[in-house]
Amino acid sequence: MAVALRYLWPLLLLCSPCLLIQIPDELMEPPVITEQSPRRLVVFPTEEISLKCEASGKPEVEFRWTRDGIHFKPKEEPDVTVKQAPHSGSFTITSNTTNFAQRFQGTYRCFASNDLGTAMSHEIQLMAEGAPKWPKETVKPVEVEEGESVILPCHPPPSAEPLRIYWMNSKIMHITQDERVTMGQNGNLYFANVLIKDKHSDYICHAHFLGTRTIIQKEPIDLRVKATNSMIDRKPRLLFPTNASSHLVALQGQPLVLECIAEGYPTPTIKWLRPSGPMPADRVTYQNHNKTLHLLNVGEEDDGEYRCLAENALGSDRHAYYVTVEAAPYWLHKPQSRLYGPGETARLDCQVQGRPEPEVSWRINGIPVEELGKDQKYRIQHGALILSNLQPSDTMVTQCEARNRHGLLLANAYIYVVQLPAKILTPDNETYLAVEGSTAYLLCKVFGAPVPSVQWLDKEGKTVLQDERFFPYTNGTLGIRDLQANDTGHYFCQAANDQNNVTIVANLQVKDATRITQGPQSTIKKKGSRVTFTCQATFDPSLQQSIAWRRDGRSLQELGDSDKYFIEDGHLVIHSLDYSDQGNYSCVASTKLDVVESRAQLQVVGSPGPVPQLELSDRHLLKQSQVRLSWSPADDHNAPIEKYDIEFEDKEMAPEKWYSLGKVPGNQTSTTLKLSPYVHYTFRVTAINKYGPGEPSPTSETVVTPEAAPEKNPVDVKGEGNETNNMVITWKPLRWMDWNAPQVQYRVQWRPQGTRGAWQEQIVNDPFLVVSNTSTFVPYEIKVQAINSQGKGPEPQVTIGYSGEDYPQAKPKMEDIKILNASAVLVKWWPVDPAQVKGHLRGYNLTYWLEGSPRRHSKRHIHKSHMVVPANTTSTVLDGLRPYSSYRLELRAFNSRGLGPASEMTFSTPEGVPGPPEALHLECQSDTSLLLRWQPPFSHNGVLTGYVLSFLPLGDGGEEQLSFNLSDPELRSYNLTNLSPHLQYRFHLQATTKQGPGEAITREGGTMALTGTPDFVGLSAIAGDNYSVVSWVPKEGQCNFGFQIVFKTRGDEKMDAYIPPQYVNYNQRSYTQWDLQPGTDYEIQLLKETPKETVLLGQIAVKTNGTGRIRLPPPGFATEGWFIGFVSAIILLLLILLILCFIKRSKGGKYSVKDKEDTQVDSEARPMKDETFGEYSDNEEKAFNSSQPSLNGDIKPLGSDDSLADYGGSVDVQFNEDGSFIGQYSGKKEKEAAGGNDSSGAASPINPTGPLE
Repeated sequence: MAVALRYLWPLLLLCSPCLLIQIPDELMEPPVITEQSPRRLVVFPTEEISLKCEASGKPEVEFRWTRDGIHFKPKEEPDVTVKQAPHSGSFTITSNTTNFAQRFQGTYRCFASNDLGTAMSHEIQLMAEGAPKWPKETVKPVEVEEGESVILPCHPPPSAEPLRIYWMNSKIMHITQDERVTMGQNGNLYFANVLIKDKHSDYICHAHFLGTRTIIQKEPIDLRVKATNSMIDRKPRLLFPTNASSHLVALQGQPLVLECIAEGYPTPTIKWLRPSGPMPADRVTYQNHNKTLHLLNVGEEDDGEYRCLAENALGSDRHAYYVTVEAAPYWLHKPQSRLYGPGETARLDCQVQGRPEPEVSWRINGIPVEELGKDQKYRIQHGALILSNLQPSDTMVTQCEARNRHGLLLANAYIYVVQLPAKILTPDNETYLAVEGSTAYLLCKVFGAPVPSVQWLDKEGKTVLQDERFFPYTNGTLGIRDLQANDTGHYFCQAANDQNNVTIVANLQVKDATRITQGPQSTIKKKGSRVTFTCQATFDPSLQQSIAWRRDGRSLQELGDSDKYFIEDGHLVIHSLDYSDQGNYSCVASTKLDVVESRAQLQVVGSPGPVPQLELSDRHLLKQSQVRLSWSPADDHNAPIEKYDIEFEDKEMAPEKWYSLGKVPGNQTSTTLKLSPYVHYTFRVTAINKYGPGEPSPTSETVVTPEAAPEKNPVDVKGEGNETNNMVITWKPLRWMDWNAPQVQYRVQWRPQGTRGAWQEQIVNDPFLVVSNTSTFVPYEIKVQAINSQGKGPEPQVTIGYSGEDYPQAKPKMEDIKILNASAVLVKWWPVDPAQVKGHLRGYNLTYWLEGSPRRHSKRHIHKSHMVVPANTTSTVLDGLRPYSSYRLELRAFNSRGLGPASEMTFSTPEGVPGPPEALHLECQSDTSLLLRWQPPFSHNGVLTGYVLSFLPLGDGGEEQLSFNLSDPELRSYNLTNLSPHLQYRFHLQATTKQGPGEAITREGGTMALTGTPDFVGLSAIAGDNYSVVSWVPKEGQCNFGFQIVFKTRGDEKMDAYIPPQYVNYNQRSYTQWDLQPGTDYEIQLLKETPKETVLLGQIAVKTNGTGRIRLPPPGFATEGWFIGFVSAIILLLLILLILCFIKRSKGGKYSVKDKEDTQVDSEARPMKDETFGEYSDNEEKAFNSSQPSLNGDIKPLGSDDSLADYGGSVDVQFNEDGSFIGQYSGKKEKEAAGGNDSSGAASPINPTGPLE
C-alpha cells in the first residue's frame, strides 16, 4: 500500500493545492489535542486555578471533563468560569475564600470529541497547599562537652514544592559551615566535634517556601558547651546515615544525591569510592566539603554500590549506598495518526520502556477496549492495535497509555479512512543519473484510496521485474541494484485503482563510477613527527570532481589550523603531531552522483600523560614510618605504561629537589611506602612507558614522619695526616634524609693500633677531626658513629688510619741502564727500604734531561722530563730520546709528603739515521734537464755523511729506479741531465749518517718539454699610488722556472726614471713593484731569456693612482743646475752622517744572544763554552715527549705541565725539582729556534753538533 495515503491529515490539507489533488470539501478532520495543563499543578491560597484543554477538529470539537474518574461539569460548578472561545474547553476557578483550592483537589482529564472520534488529554493532578506553619514545640537547651558531637534538628513543615533551609543567628548572620560544622540535606545542623566558640543561644533554622514566597523560622536553640582540659581523640562515626548500608532508587535522567556526615576528633575527612567501577568524572561533583556527592543525568550504567569513607588518624567508618536505577515510561515507538483507504489494514504500534516494566493499555475514542463489545475488526497483538478491512465508518481516535510507579505516558493517534482516485505525485519525464555498480531509485509516488497498484514497464511494455536486479518498494519507487552501462534508457510507471489509471516516464543515465586507486594507509607515529597520507582517484570525465580530507567525519577545512595541515596534489601532510591529532582520516573522492571514501587510522604514541590525582591513606601507619599512596592511572598515549616512578621532596631540607623512592609496575595504582624518620614528605608520581617518562603528577599533601635514632653511620672513614705530627680523620657525612632528626652529630673515637687501652673520643658537627701531637706515620684504629637527639646509630666498624708522613730518607740505588736502541733505554734500580720511606711508598719519580749543547746560556732554561712509576715497579723504559745525545738521570722515591733524596747517573744514546731533508725544489733547465735544490734535515741524529738521490719515471715505461750517492754533506743542489722530455718523474732524497739513510722527501715533476709552454692563467695587476701588484695562477703540473718582469712607462712619460727588470719564479704567484710614479700608465711585460732569443710570456697595462706629474713653465731658480747641485750635496752629507751613526751603533750596541741566534740563516751552531748549558725551546725533545706507560700498565711521561696526580690512583701529590711539596708540579716549555748542522767535522756524544730536538 502506498505510504502517500498515510500522511498526517493537516499536512495533507496544506499540500493538496501544490499537488493538484482534488480533496472533497466535505472531508472532515478528527480531533487533536493542541494544548493542555501540566501533569502536576500545585496551587497556593488566594491563587487562581486554570485548567487548560485546547483541541482542533472538523466539525467543531466538543469538550467534557472528569475528576477522579467521575464526570465533572465546569459550567455547573460555583466559582468556575469556562473559557468562551473556539476549540477551547479550558476553565478557571477563583474565590475569595482561602481554602477554596482544597475543595477542587483531584485528578482531572479532558476529552475532545467530534463525529470522527474522541481525543483525550493526559491526567492533570491538581494539588492545593496551605500557608506553611511551624508546629509549636518547646526547645530545650542542648548541653554537650567540648570535643563531643551534636546534632541540632530542624524538621521543617512538609511541602509539595522543594524548599530551602538556612541556619542563622538572631542577628540574621549565617552560621559558618566547614568540614567540622555542616548542614545536611534534611536541614539538620551537624557538629563533628564541638568547640568553646560554638557556644551560642540563638541557633535558628529558617525554611524558605518558594511557592508561597514565605520564610518561617524555628524557635532558637541554645547550645551550651562545657569546657574540658583535654579533648579525647576518637575515630570517626557516621552521624548520617546511621546504619552500615542503605538502598536507594534513582530515576534515569534525574540527578542523584548521596550524603555522608561523620563525627570524630580530629575532624574526619570524607572520600567517595565506587567499588563496581570508576566514577563518571564528567557528571560527578563533590559539595559541602566532600560530604555530598551529586551525580547528574543518571543512567543505567550508574547502577551499583557507592561507598563513603570517613577517616582520621585514629581510624575510619564507612557506609554503603546500593543504588538501583529505575525509569519512568518512555517511548520506543509512538503510535502515529494515518490516512487509510477502504479495505486496508491499520497497525498502530505502542512500544514503551521503563523500570519497572510499564503496563500498556489501549482506548478507542477515550473508552478502554476492555469496556467495548467484542468486535472482530480489531485485535491487540504484542502491544500493537491492529484493525483489518477498514471502511470509512471505521474512522476513530485511539489512545495508548503506559504507566508504572514513576509516571504515565499517553499518545492519541487517529485512523482516518477516505476514498480518492489514483494520482502520481512524481513529475513526468524525470531524468535520473547514477554510476555503475550503485543502486538507482526511480520515484513514483502515488496517492489514492483505495491504494493504487504500481507497475514498472520497459519501453516494450513488459514488466522489468523479471531481472532480479530490479526490485519495487511499497511507496512505488523502483530500485535497480548493481547498475550497468546498458541499463541506460526509459522506464514507465503505471498506477491504478478502482477509479482510474495513470502513467509517467522516467529516464535513467548510467555514468562511470568514481574509484580510489591509492588510498591512505593506517600508521603509528610518534608525537612531534610528521605523517603523509596519499589519495589518488579516477572519475567519470563528464562529471565535476573533487577530493577532500576528513578527520573523524569532519572536514579539515572546518578544523582550521592551516599551519598543521598541508594539502596538495592528493597528499595530506600533518606536521608536529600531537595526541589530539590521532583519529580516523579519510580521503573522500566525490562527484554529484557518488562519494567514495578510503579511511586510515592515525595513532600518535609518546610518553605518558601526567598522573591526574594522588591520595594518601592509612596515616595511622606514619608511626611505623609508612603510608599508603594511591593515584589515578595516567593516559598511556597508546603505549602501555610499564612502571610508575614515585618521588618525594622535602621542602624544609632540600626544596625543589626530588628523590626517587622506587618504581612499581604499570598495572599498579597504589603502594605502601617505607619512609625514613623525620622527613617532610611531599610525593609525586611519574608514569613511564617505552617512549620515556611523562610529566609528573601534581604534588600530594605533606606528611611528616616521627624522629628516631640514626640507622646508619658515616662511610669512607679515613685517617691521614697533613703534617708530620697530626692525623686528620675524615668521613662522608650522612645525607640529611638519614639524620632521622633535625640535627645530627658525629662521635669520633681513636686509639693506636694494637693497644687495648681506652678509646679517645670527641663529638663534632663537621665531617672531620684533626688529632694533634702524634708521632710520625703511626697506625690508629678509628670509629665514627652518628648520634642525634633520639640516640646513637649502630656500632661502627673500625678503620685503620695513619698519622702524618715525613719526606723519604731512602735513596734508590741504581742497578743498570741498558741501551735498547738509538732512542730508548731500560733503567733498573733496587727497591728502597720501607722503613726509610717514612710513609706509604707511592712510587718513583724519574727526571732526565739533555746534558751539553752548543747553545748554552742559563740553567733555568734546561728542559727536564719526568716519569712516575708505581711503587711495585723497579724498572722502566725511557723512549722517545734523541739519538746521539748525552742525558742525566735522577731517581727519587716519594710518598704523600714528597720526594726523597736522588740517585744520579748519566748515559748517552748512540747515533741514528737522520730525518728527511727540509725542502726539495725542482727547477726546469731545458727539455732534458732539471735542477734539484734542497735544505738539510732538521734532525741530523748524528754526523751527516751525504745524500742518496733516487728517481723513477712514472707511467708504463717500465724503467728501473736510478740512484746516486752524493757523498758531500754540504751539497745543496744537483743538476740532472739526459732526462726524457716526455716523462714525469718521482724523486726521492735521503740524508745519510753512518747508520744509513734516513726518511726520504719525495717530489714529482718533469722537464720544460713535458710541462709545455709556460701558461700564465689569470694574469692581473692592481695599483696604488706608488706601487703595483702583478698576480697569476700557476698551471697545475707546470715546471717551476725563472723569468723577468719589466715595467715601462707609456706615451709622453718615457722620460721618467728607468725601472730595472726583476727576476721572479713561476711558483711565486705574485710580484710587487714599488717606487712607481702616481697617476702614470705602465706597460708590464713578462720575459724569459733563452740561449737563442727573448720570449714574451705575457703583458698587461696598469695605471697608478693619484695625480700625475705637472710640467711647470721654465722660469724659476728651482730649475737651475746650480740649485739642484747644492741641494744634492746637502742630502749626500746627511746620508754619510746617518751611515756613520749606524756603524757606531752596530759596534757598541747590545742585543740578546737569543735574538742573534734567531737571525742566523746558516744551520750550523756556533761552539759555546763547555761549562754553560744550552738553551731549550718549547719544541725541543719532540720525540722525547711521546706516549709512555702509566701506573695502571702504561707509564706516561710527566711533561712540563703534568703533575704526579696524573699517573695512577695512588699518586696524588706534586713536587718541586728539589723534592719539596707544592700545589702543582709543572715546568714551562720554551720555543726552540730552528737550526741545523751542515758541518762534516768531527762530533761526539759529549759535544754534539746537531741541533737539539
